[in-house]
Amino acid sequence: MFDESPSEAWHIRYGSIPPDLPDLSAFLSHRSVRHYEDRPIPDSIIRGLVAAAQSAATSSNLQLWSIVSVQDADNRAKIAELCGNQDHVRTCGHFFAFLADVHRVRTAAHLANEPGDGLDYTEFFTMAVIDAALACERMVCAAESLGLGICYIGGLRNDPEGVKQLLGLPEGTFGVFGLCLGWPSPPVTAEIKPRLAQEAIWFQERYADEPKFAEYDNRMRDFYVSQHMKGEATWSMRSGRRVGTKKLTGREVLMKWLQGQGFLRR
Repeated sequence: MFDESPSEAWHIRYGSIPPDLPDLSAFLSHRSVRHYEDRPIPDSIIRGLVAAAQSAATSSNLQLWSIVSVQDADNRAKIAELCGNQDHVRTCGHFFAFLADVHRVRTAAHLANEPGDGLDYTEFFTMAVIDAALACERMVCAAESLGLGICYIGGLRNDPEGVKQLLGLPEGTFGVFGLCLGWPSPPVTAEIKPRLAQEAIWFQERYADEPKFAEYDNRMRDFYVSQHMKGEATWSMRSGRRVGTKKLTGREVLMKWLQGQGFLRR
């Protein structure tokens, strides 16, 4: 799907000369794809991708995640609107909502005459979110190996109650993120996005005394300019704005909503 060599992808990610790398191009060349061909994805591929997701690690085999396909045209339009009115949610070949899900195992525990009261604790919410993320990333890797493009949709959390009502989610479930899948529409213009240097996120034995990202600010300034964005706004500046309360886009209600949905009660 993308033609960068591992060395080229490394250079784009880090702006440095790569070490002697194994063939990791399928992983290093990842980028978000938001424009898709009007071509369906065969059911056999979708089932294979679900199998790949279910092959991901899951804590204690609890499998605290689920997915909901949203393919009906009316429902797709509604989910796109709930996700911030993103057009690629409407046009992708397949859309999945990935859920943290303790509802199923709670039901199983009750049928086995077990209280399942540990599910009220933050630990199990954390486990469910991790399970969903691991499963989705395994699906993404499998999808990209088949030539599909993907885009994660964090906007699924913008209106948790709206998503709950649209998808019929029971207590103990939460839409963590969405996933667009589709055949990339050529020419693919999405670029590999630079990342922090490994030394900024990979520490030896102990966390570093001071985070280091000045070099990354400089590299990202060049990237922003290449993408016709304002280069004077560094990664630090953009990130600082992004983590302000004004950018929560409705998600400031999540704690209270999650507690009402059966999570994080203890």
